[in-house]
Parts: sequence; C-alpha cells; structure tokens
Amino acid sequence: MPDTEPRDYRAAFNAAHLAMAVVGPEGLVVAANDALAALLGTDSDSLSEQPASDLVDLASDSRTWHAYREVLSGRRSRFRCTRRLKHPDGRSLWAEVTVAPVPHSRRVLLSIADISDRRELQARLRHLQMHDPVTRLPNRTLFFERLASALENSAYDAYDTYDTYGAHDARGAYDSYGGGGSGRIGLVYLDLDGFKAVNDTLGHRVGDRLLAAVAARLTECADSDGYTRSGGHLVARLGGDEFAILVEDSTGTEQLADLARSVLAAVQRPFDLAGQRLSVSASIGVVERAAAGTTVTGLMQAADTTLYWAKADGKARWTLFDPERNAHRMTRQSLSSTLRPAVERGEFALEYQPLVGMSDGTVRGVEALVRWNHPQFGSLAPNRFIGIAEEDGSIVQLGRWVLRTACRQARQWQKEHPREKPLFVSVNVAVRQVWDSDLVADVAEILAETGLAPHLLQLELTESAVMGSAGRPLQALQALSDMGVQIAIDDFGTGYSNLAYLSRLPVSVLKLDGSFVRGFQDEEHPNPADEVIVEALVQLAHRLGLTVTAECVETSGQAARLRRIGCDTGQGWLYSRAVAPDRIPELIGAGA
Repeated sequence: MPDTEPRDYRAAFNAAHLAMAVVGPEGLVVAANDALAALLGTDSDSLSEQPASDLVDLASDSRTWHAYREVLSGRRSRFRCTRRLKHPDGRSLWAEVTVAPVPHSRRVLLSIADISDRRELQARLRHLQMHDPVTRLPNRTLFFERLASALENSAYDAYDTYDTYGAHDARGAYDSYGGGGSGRIGLVYLDLDGFKAVNDTLGHRVGDRLLAAVAARLTECADSDGYTRSGGHLVARLGGDEFAILVEDSTGTEQLADLARSVLAAVQRPFDLAGQRLSVSASIGVVERAAAGTTVTGLMQAADTTLYWAKADGKARWTLFDPERNAHRMTRQSLSSTLRPAVERGEFALEYQPLVGMSDGTVRGVEALVRWNHPQFGSLAPNRFIGIAEEDGSIVQLGRWVLRTACRQARQWQKEHPREKPLFVSVNVAVRQVWDSDLVADVAEILAETGLAPHLLQLELTESAVMGSAGRPLQALQALSDMGVQIAIDDFGTGYSNLAYLSRLPVSVLKLDGSFVRGFQDEEHPNPADEVIVEALVQLAHRLGLTVTAECVETSGQAARLRRIGCDTGQGWLYSRAVAPDRIPELIGAGA
C-alpha cells in the first residue's frame, strides 16, 4: 500500500485538468502535469528544472516577486495573483496563479486556472456599470476613477492584479500618465443650453437622441485634439446634460482653450434628428493646472465654478478659470456665511453723511451708511455685503438693526441740542425688507421705542424697486407715508424715470443719481445738455410736490449750478464725507 499511494497521487497529478507544477525551494520545476504542458504548448518533461517564475511571468513586478519568494522560503502560507498568458494557438487568456506549500515538504505547488470566461463576464459587467446607456460614453463613476488615477500620477499595470483581481486591473485599463508626461491636467466641463426645452417640448426620446449626437461630436473634438501617453482624452457624460472632457498631460491653457472653442462650435451646429432640426448651445468651464497638489474635489469645484461663470456671463460661451475671480467668489462666500452672525456679534457700525440745504448751506439731515468691521477683511463698505444680504435674506435682520440704531441716534442728537432744529435721518431700505418683513410694524415699533417723530425719518428705496411697486410694497409705502414718514427715491435717473408714475406713489423726495451731477464737473466747458436734463427733472419734481436732493456734489462750481437750477439739498464730499456719529454735533446749526 505505501508503494501504491504515491503512484496514485502522481497519476491524479498527471490526469488533473488543472494545470499544476511542483516547484522546489530554489524556484525550479520538479514536476509538471500534462495540463500545464498543454497550456504552455510544450511537453511536461521539458518543463523540468525550468524557473517556475518564468513560465507565468511572476518576476514582472516587485510585489508579486517578493510574495512568491516568501512562499518559497516558507515565510508565507500562500499567495495568488492574476496573469495574462499567451496560449499556443495565439489567443490570450487570463490565468489565476496560486502558489501554496506542499505539506511536510520544502516544495510548493503552483497551479494555474483559466479564468478567461469569468474575466470576460466581469469586463462586460464593468463596462455596463461604467458606461452611460444613452450615449455609450464613460459615466460619472468611470470619469472620477480615471481622474483620481491621473492625479495620483501613478502608472498601473493592466496585466497585474495582485490578490484583488477585480479592482486593480480596472484602473490599469485606463492607465494614467507616467513619468515623462507634462505633469499637468485639463478639464473641459460643459452643460447644454436649451436642452430642457427640447426635452419638455419634443419628449425624452428626442432628448436622448440629441444627447447621443452631442456625445459623438464631443468624441470627434477630443480625438482631433490628439493623444497623450495615456491615450485619447476621456469624454464622459456626468449626468443629465452635463459632459466632461478630461485631458491628461495637457500642454497649457492654450490647448484647453482651443479644445473648448472646437467643442462650442461643434455643439452649436444644428442637429438633424429623425426629421427634426434642433439647435442648442453650451456653457463651458475650462480648467488647466499642474496635477501636483491638485485634488479631485478641488479640480471639480474649479470646473463647476467656471461653468457657473459661463452661464452667468450669458451662456453660449466658454470661460477659463480665473484665480482672482475665484478668490473674490470665495471672499463673497465667506462673507455670506458670517454675515448673519455678525449682526449678533455687533460687528456693524453706522456712519452719517450730512444732507445740506442748497440755499443756506445748513445741515438739514443725515444719511445713515452701514459699515461692517469684519475681523478678517477690515472695514467694508455697503457695496461689499448689501447684495449678499439681500440674496440670503439677512438684509431683514440687518436692516432692522440699522433702522433702530439710526433712529436712536437721531433722537439722541435732538435731546442733546434742544434749541436747534432737529435733523432728520435717512435710512436705506431694500425691497426684500418690504416683502419679507412687516416693515410698517417695524418702523412703528422703533419710532415708539426711540421717541423719534415720524417726519424726522426718511426711508430711501432705489428707483427700480419703487417704480415696480404694486400690491404689498405699495400698500406698505402708503401706510408709512400716512404715518408721516418721508419716502425718497434713491439713484433717480438710472432706471425707469417715470415721472407720471411718481404722481401715484407716496414719494416726497427724489435723489438725483450722481452720474447727472458728475456731468457738471467741467466748469470751463460745461455740457449744456446735462444742465437742461437736470433742470427739467427738478422742475417736474417740484410741480409734483417733491423735493430734490443732488448726490455726489464735490465742487463749489457744481453746488452753484445745482443751486441755480433749484435743487433743494445736496450731499457729497464738498460738504462732508460719512463720519462717525460723534462728529455730527459740530455740524448741527452750522454750515457744513
């Protein structure tokens, strides 16, 4: 029996369908079965004493070679890898190579299983998983996988999948640029303009055909742009009507700009789809930079931001990423996130600019101008944050604080100077304050709280906001006017300038935009048209029972001409800049 058992093992070894070889501690084949010989296109005897690693290419990379040597030396129990081998009939096959120790021996058993069918199925499933069914382009998942691979700047071996033979080779199939490349990366990120209208009017079937046609044109543009060490540019559909072209080893912004131009021109050519002639365009964001130090998130944020700029600038265009513009956006975003808490932290302060009677030069009132003492960016003028406050709704909270602080300050001046004619205070109001808050109730409450008379409060709204007033805004303005509060139109002359409409609004003051007043600066060669226009506006306003304030008065010559025309009050650096509240008392009762 002891003699027959080894013979039985040898017979089973030789008859096995699984290709196997017994390998000695030096890595040489001791015995190989017929299945292995057939797989390699030779006979089993000729395989004896051959290095086993050469038969299945185990020395092609350092990790596999090290693991193999560890098993040979007994320091590792087993190891498995995947190799792509050449069959004698010329076809390639995928093989799973396993190396494990032979019990009670210093030898190891090397076995090779043909997993080509399994790999082919995996490849088909992966292709379906990684490609968009409508356009047949790589989808979002594959795009980000390729992008991450490119940014890692590492070349993956498509033929070596160490232990995990499903994920490693996927990246190898889309090998990133290796050494010798430019070390740069570019991205053309686009969104179709007008696609939603096609979908809504002609249906999703036509919309899908259009997406497929766009994909074909994008692929043509990418192919004509050339190839890099990693192959052609990757064109992907990221979802909806968003596409991206990834350019590895880019040569600079000029290359990406040329590609963006060709893409825009290609997309804008009409599409003929099943008798339908369709026209769309695209908004395109372009980013090109060094790959080192760039993250997937950072690159995509830059691309998304640049695409937004292209849309905001009018669509049907490409826009290159601008670090300065992005820094401004980041600052704006930072301001937006800290604006609402800043009111609670007391970071805002008011300054006051005098409103001066043109006839006698005395200070009649002041305009309250808010400043943000930002802990990071310093003192910020209103034009840096008011627009943000209107967008996110914090203007309601901020406006209420400005109104209360200004009324309290005006009442305090009145108490401190009882013998002087009290100053009125003018406060700017955004149209969103009228819509999103009960402005009438807020004003009534603050006037009652501070003790300021209603006629000493003037609320300024922009011309565009007032002229379109109807419904609730108009009712609010009327209620405030009935209360005794003065309503002023700020920057008059820059919008509708509908004086007929003014007669139906509860407005008492027009503030002429500074662009009219600046036309008076050239005293040696005055423009007669400017003076005629301003004089006509003043006369019409007076006939409607309105007073007129001229903004941006900077010279005595301007003041003299405005006085001659009939302006009631003036405001500008000729009289005073906006100053802290403790500077106003010295101007009360005296000429500015």
